[in-house]
Amino acid sequence: MNPDDGLRCPVCRLALRLQKQPGRPSRLGCEAGHAFDAAKQGYFNLLAGKGTNFKEDGARMVAARASFLDAGHYESLAESLGHRARAALRGLEDPRILDAGAGTGYYLRQVLQALPAVSAASAIALDISRYAMRRAAKVPNALALVWDLWRELPLEDESFDLLLNIFSPHNGAEFARVLRPGGTALVVTPLPGHLAEGAELLGLLAIAPDKAAGVVASMGEAFTLSATEEVRIPLVLDAAAAFELAMMGPAGHHLDPGELRGRLADAGAAMLITAAFRIQEFRRN
Repeated sequence: MNPDDGLRCPVCRLALRLQKQPGRPSRLGCEAGHAFDAAKQGYFNLLAGKGTNFKEDGARMVAARASFLDAGHYESLAESLGHRARAALRGLEDPRILDAGAGTGYYLRQVLQALPAVSAASAIALDISRYAMRRAAKVPNALALVWDLWRELPLEDESFDLLLNIFSPHNGAEFARVLRPGGTALVVTPLPGHLAEGAELLGLLAIAPDKAAGVVASMGEAFTLSATEEVRIPLVLDAAAAFELAMMGPAGHHLDPGELRGRLADAGAAMLITAAFRIQEFRRN
C-alpha cells in the first residue's frame, strides 16, 4: 500500500495523494486543487491556515522527550505495545497503522519494527506539534502530519487496522470512524502512581484516579475493551535524565527550566522512581 492510502483532504474531503515534484518538496494534493507542501524536515502541516486553540509541545519539550525515550527508559512499554500489535495484525500482509498523538514517533517505530519482516505495514502519524512531527517524519514507512486530534481526522472511513493512542486525547467517535470493524486500538495512559516518588520535586501534574474508566467512556459504544495490561518500570535517573523526564510531558509547558535544574542539583543523589502505565486494548465492533 502507498503511505498516503486512506488520506482525505481536510478542506473538501476528496482523496489526498502524495505528489513528487522534481527539485521541489513533496506535496499532498487533491483533485479540487487543495495542496500542502512538505516542510524541509519531511512532515506535512495540514493545519496551515486553520490554526488551533491548543498549545503544541515546543522544541525544548520535544528534544527532552526524544533524548529520554532514545535512552531506552520506557523500552519495556514499547516492547509490550509491539507484542500486542504483532498479535493484532497477524495474518495481514499490508496493515495500515494510525498513531494518533504520535509525538516523536518513538513508539510507532518500535511497533513497526516488531512486525514480521514480510509485513508491508505502513503508517500515518498525527500530532499537533510541528517539532514532534519533524522527528516522526524520519520513521520508515510512515507519513507525518500536523493535525489536531479533536478535529475531524483527515482520513477515510474504515481505512486502518491498528490505532495507537499513547498519552494523547481520545477522540472515540473519530477513532471508530477511521478504524476498520474488528480492528484494534491500543490506548496508553499513566496509572495513578506514575512517577509519584518524584512528583513534587519534578513539578509533575497529578494523575486522575479514574482514568481507566474515563478512557472506556471516551472511546464510546463502538469499541469493546478486550484486554488490560499494567507496565511498571523502576528507574534510576541522574539529574539530566530527571530533568528530561519532567520537561518532556505536560508539566513542561509551565516549568521553569532553570529553577528545575536548581532543585535537582540541590537534591544531589540519583532519583529512584517508578513509571507505571496502563495499556487498554479495544476491539472495534
